[in-house]
Amino acid sequence: MTVQQVIDALNLKLVTEGVDTSREITGGCVCDLLSLVMASGEEGMAWITVQTHINVVAVASLHDFACIIVSSGCEVDADTVEKAASEGIPVLASEMSGYEIAGKLYGMGIK
Repeated sequence: MTVQQVIDALNLKLVTEGVDTSREITGGCVCDLLSLVMASGEEGMAWITVQTHINVVAVASLHDFACIIVSSGCEVDADTVEKAASEGIPVLASEMSGYEIAGKLYGMGIK
């Protein structure tokens, strides 16, 4: 399933306009502890978090994640949006909790 298909299916907001959303999502990660995500992340993952500072972009870039999904209505810092756009990383936003998003992604076959 592509990032765009997930955006459409879950009615997510694309915060980093103009980035490629055709990438396949190969798995998922729900975590707010950056060191744990750094230790366990894998290429192609969708990362669900409430963290919105610029360091999330560095971690997502480190593992070449397919996207970052910011949950629980958290607002993404402008610096984070700018850096993610320059790195070509889609940042998506939702009012849903991380738990709810993860459940929906799992139900859609992203495991």
